[in-house]
Amino acid sequence: MLHNKKIAVDFDGTIVDDAYPAIGKPKIFAFETLKKLQSEGYRLILWTYRHGKTLDEAVEFCKKNGIEFYAVNSSFEGEVFDSETQSRKLDADWFIDDRNLGGFPGWGEIYNIIQERIEFRVEGKEVLAYSKLKKEKKKGLFW
Repeated sequence: MLHNKKIAVDFDGTIVDDAYPAIGKPKIFAFETLKKLQSEGYRLILWTYRHGKTLDEAVEFCKKNGIEFYAVNSSFEGEVFDSETQSRKLDADWFIDDRNLGGFPGWGEIYNIIQERIEFRVEGKEVLAYSKLKKEKKKGLFW
């Protein structure tokens, strides 16, 4: 049950409707999905452009809605960022953001993507999930 996978999640436009610097209305099923993922052992990182007071407000908003993050804008709890010795890139297994390729699919689809480990490829101008592509039949000696 414990996955120990880290999921970096954007705030504005992903957990809530984008109303920056205010906090928008929660996205449908955002908190329910995040709680479910946490209960399954995923470690959630809040990964956002917000900082200072607006970041504190976002963290508090999530806490009031039942989500406490493993880390905030860092790869692990307590990490102290040093721009001289570290990359700003986070160490996470998945990144959930409203500005990803193909747009934001919705929290129900995100849960399915994570649970089914769906991978993607680009075909022409379309992003296709590997799990939903027609499988070509292999021709061999036994089939």
